[in-house]
Amino acid sequence: MNFLIAGLGNIGVEYDQTRHNVGFMALDFFAKKHNLSFSTDRLASVASFKFKGKNIHFIKPTTFMNLSGRAVSYWMMQHKVPIENILVLCDDLNLPFETIRIRSKGSSGGQNGLNNINEILATENYARMRIGIGNDFPKGRQVDYVLGRFSMEQSEKIPLLFEKTTDAILSFCTEGIGQAMTKYNK
Repeated sequence: MNFLIAGLGNIGVEYDQTRHNVGFMALDFFAKKHNLSFSTDRLASVASFKFKGKNIHFIKPTTFMNLSGRAVSYWMMQHKVPIENILVLCDDLNLPFETIRIRSKGSSGGQNGLNNINEILATENYARMRIGIGNDFPKGRQVDYVLGRFSMEQSEKIPLLFEKTTDAILSFCTEGIGQAMTKYNK
């Protein structure tokens, strides 16, 4: 059984550790915890992990956020992953910081990476884990906030947040989307 976990973000030093890269950061945390290393391959940095009989493939697209669908589609076909075994991790302004929300399908909610994945896959019927980054920014400063780094106070809480995303990924792969939603959508 093959799974594809895609963490969304932008490549480049200027985007490293920004709120918009929380999908990359969550997968980096998972990789460190499980002694995995990412290597650069076609359209993405990739890593693989076997867990309880499941082949879990991780990608961090190198296409930039707005073209994430190209990498997801390519690696989905490469590993013969059915659509129901895809989980996309991305930032969400509409969720409070430290909150995760898992859904089995849905609209992009204006998230450009999800927009592109929906367009390339021609469906919204894949799982996504939205990671709340909050929306504590002055009017007209959304881009600066999203592309900004977490505050010192938030940075201290990031490890606990990523423990939760790591556990939720494993739950999705071993127990299914329903269980993952029940356990982690609180």
